[in-house]
Amino acid sequence: MHTKFNRFSFGAVLLLISLSFCFSGFGQKVDSLKRKDSIPAAKVDSIIKATHSPRKAAIRSAIIPGWGQVYNKKYWKVPIIYAALGITAYIFIDNLHTYQDLKFSYAAKYKASVPPHDSTDYFNIKDQYKPISPESLRAGRDQFRRYVDYSAVFFLVFWGLNVVDAAVDAHLKAFDISPDLSMKIKPAYNPLAKTGGVSLVFNFKH
Repeated sequence: MHTKFNRFSFGAVLLLISLSFCFSGFGQKVDSLKRKDSIPAAKVDSIIKATHSPRKAAIRSAIIPGWGQVYNKKYWKVPIIYAALGITAYIFIDNLHTYQDLKFSYAAKYKASVPPHDSTDYFNIKDQYKPISPESLRAGRDQFRRYVDYSAVFFLVFWGLNVVDAAVDAHLKAFDISPDLSMKIKPAYNPLAKTGGVSLVFNFKH
């Protein structure tokens, strides 16, 4: 029972690791946008936004996890998303089966201990649960009932994050980090404070 009760904690650690990998792409640089000199920058942005819709990406990932990532051409995220959802689904199913076993075992032992002492279901209790007292079975049943709820919430959260990730990636498709933008670090002097320092200079070319 001790190993069984700790399984949810181990699964939660795996979920946190999967989450850190799955959405690490939020902080990475988006793909560079190559533009031709003959096409104005504003027109290119409008074309990209018109042809690549965040709404479409979000809806696709809401229907089938990873579909929005494929739409965004972020194929490497698909196996990570399915790994996170698969781990969550496995934990949910495992916790649900354990909860049902504990619930049945407690009910069978309780009916056998009170009049008219019906022991029909007692012989169907799994061997690992027979030595456990009814009080411990009831505590385990209540604990795994909460685990079922938690794992279901985890699954829905990962599904929702999959949708959010697809929508954010689609929005960033029109974000410009082309060679027309530049940033330089230059020394600076403040005549009022009479101190030196460093300044960041951004250049925007049209």
